[in-house]
Amino acid sequence: MTELRNVEAELSRFRARVLVASIAVLVCFLLVASRLAYLQLVRHEDLLEQAENNRTAIVPVVPNRGLILDRNGIVLASNYSAYTLEVTPSRIQNLEQTIDELAGVLEIAPRDRRRFKKLLEESKTFESLPLRTRLSDEEVARFAAQRYRFPGVEIKARLFRSYPYGELASHVIGYIGRINPAEKETLDDSEDQANYRGTEYIGKLGIEQSFETQLHGSTGVESVETSAGGRAMRKLASSPATPGNTVRLAIDIRLQHLIEELFGERRGALVAMDPKTGEVLAFVSKPTFDPNLFVEGIDAENWQMLNESPDKPLLNRALRGTYPPGSTYKPFMALAALETGKRTPEQSIADPGFFMFGNHRFRDDKEGGHGMVNMYRSIVQSCDTYYYMLANDLGVDTIHDQMQRFGFGELTGIDIFGEVHGLLPSTEWKRKAYRRADQQKWYAGETISLGIGQGYNNFTMLQLASATATLANDGVKMKPHLVREVVDIMTHKPTSTLHETVGEVIAKAANIAVIKNALVGVNIEGTSAAAFRGAAYTSGGKTGTAQVVQIKQNEKYNASRMEERFRDHALFTAFAPAQEPRIALAMVVENAGFGSQNAAPIARRIFDYWLLGQYPSEEDIAAVQKAQAPAPIGKPRALADVPWPPAP
Repeated sequence: MTELRNVEAELSRFRARVLVASIAVLVCFLLVASRLAYLQLVRHEDLLEQAENNRTAIVPVVPNRGLILDRNGIVLASNYSAYTLEVTPSRIQNLEQTIDELAGVLEIAPRDRRRFKKLLEESKTFESLPLRTRLSDEEVARFAAQRYRFPGVEIKARLFRSYPYGELASHVIGYIGRINPAEKETLDDSEDQANYRGTEYIGKLGIEQSFETQLHGSTGVESVETSAGGRAMRKLASSPATPGNTVRLAIDIRLQHLIEELFGERRGALVAMDPKTGEVLAFVSKPTFDPNLFVEGIDAENWQMLNESPDKPLLNRALRGTYPPGSTYKPFMALAALETGKRTPEQSIADPGFFMFGNHRFRDDKEGGHGMVNMYRSIVQSCDTYYYMLANDLGVDTIHDQMQRFGFGELTGIDIFGEVHGLLPSTEWKRKAYRRADQQKWYAGETISLGIGQGYNNFTMLQLASATATLANDGVKMKPHLVREVVDIMTHKPTSTLHETVGEVIAKAANIAVIKNALVGVNIEGTSAAAFRGAAYTSGGKTGTAQVVQIKQNEKYNASRMEERFRDHALFTAFAPAQEPRIALAMVVENAGFGSQNAAPIARRIFDYWLLGQYPSEEDIAAVQKAQAPAPIGKPRALADVPWPPAP
C-alpha cells in the first residue's frame, strides 16, 4: 500500500526548524560577541591587572634593622644573614610526618620542634614558620636535592638580630621577637601597617622597643615574575627598602662591663649619670639574661628557667625595682630641714642611742648613741636619732613636698619604656591607697621611720641617681636619657638628644653647699672612708642600709641567723669630683648588708675607671665580688691592658 506524504508540510516544518536553529545560533554568537566586547572593552583594564597579578607578585622587602652603638661606637646590636628552613602548615597535609621525614635529611633537634610548636600555636596556619635556622651551605644543598619531596617547605635567606656581648647590658638594649597577635592587631590599626608588611619581628624590651620607629626602617617592594607554581622566576622592578637608623647610646659599655663584673653573682642595680647633661653612663640590673635567646623564639626550657628563677633576671631592677633608700635619704632630709628653717647647720642634738615616741623606742644603729650631733656629723656618722627627731618635726606632708622636688616618687621621663613611680608617702596618698577608715588615717608614729629612708618609702635606683645628680649639680635637675643621638642612615646626619633641664630645684646655694660638704666628709672621715682612702680625687658619698623585713622592737639584727633573701640591702650614692662632678651614681646590692662594706668599694672602682682611666686588677675585682670588708685598692691596670670581650 503506498504511503502518501505531504512534502510541502514537511518542507515548511523543516524550514521553521532551520530558522529557529539559526536564530539560536545567531543569539549565541551575539552573546559570545557581546561578552567578548564586554571583556575586551569594558573589563580590559581590570582583567589586564588580574592577568599581570597571576604572572607577577608584589613582594615586600624587609629593611635592615638599625644598629645600636655605645657612646664610643662599639656595636651592641647588629644583623647577620642566614638560611632558614621554612614550613607553611596550610600547604602540608600531615605536619608531623613531614617533619619526621625532614629529620632524615637535616638535623632537627627536639628544641627546634618545641620552638616550632610554640610558633605554630601563636601564628596563623598560612604563615611560613622557621623550623631550623642558621643552615650551613652543605645542609642547603642537601635539602635542595630533596626539595621535590616536600611541598610547602622551602629555604629562605633571612636577617637575624645579633647581640655580640650576650648578657652584657641586656636590660638596656632589650631584644626583638616575633610579632604576636596583640601586637599585630595594634599595628593593623596604626599608620605603620604598610611599613610592617613582611616584617615578622619587633622590639620587645629596652632600646629595641622604645626606639622601634627609628630602628625599623622603611619597607621596600619588589615586582617579580612567577611560575604557574608560584615560584619567583625573575625580578621585574623594585623599590629598595631604607635601613633603620643607627641609635648611639650614652652608655659606656666598658664601664657597664666593669660594674656587672664587680657585682658578680649578686643581685642589685646601679645607675650612673653625668650630672651636667643627664646622660646615663651605666644602667645595670643584675642578674641579666641573654637577649639572643629571644631572637628566634625562646624555647620552653629556657623561658621557664628565666621566668621562674627566684632571682628574677627578667626584672629591670634599675628601672622597675623599688627599694627603701635607707640612710642615703638623710642628705635630702637635711636639705629639707635647712630649706624649711627647722634646723641650722650648727644646731646640735643629744643622741643617747634611741628616740622615744610614745611607748615606742626607735633605736640608733650605734649602741649608746653618737653624743652631741650637728648636721655635718649626722650625715658623716649617719646618726639615725638625728633624723628620727627631724622627721617628727617636719611631718609627713612637708617631707613629701620637699622630696618631690628632687623627683622622688615621680617618673624621671627617661627615654625607655617601663619606668615606675615608686612611693613617696603622704596623708593624701594613704587616704587613696586604703579602703578602711582606720587604714586611711596617718599615724604620727609612721612619720618617724621616714627620716631614715624606711617606712613606706620605696624608690627606684634611677630616681635616687637622678636626685643625687641634681644635688651634685648644685640643684639643677637634668632629664636622664640613655640615647645620645640618632644617626640618619641615608644622610649620616646625627640628631643629638638635647640636654633637657627639667627645672631648677628651689634651694639656696649656701644650703646645698652645706650638704655637699658633709657628703665629701663621708668619704674622707665617715662611713665610706675606707673605700676611698688614697683616692686621687675628692668625692662625696652616702652609705645606706635598708631593712627588708621588720625587726621586733627589742630584737637585735643578726644577718647570720636570717635567710639570705631576708637580709638588709646595701646602698650607696656618690658623685665625683666634688667640685666639678662628672659622674653621679646610686646603687643597691640586694641582701648584702652594710653599704660601706659591700657597695662603696664598687663605687670606688667605678670612679677610678671613669676619672683616672684605671681598671682594677682581677684580684681586686674578685675581692669585691666576695662581698667582704674592703680590701686595699690593688695596683690599677691601664685601659690598654684590660681584656675586653672579642668583637663578634
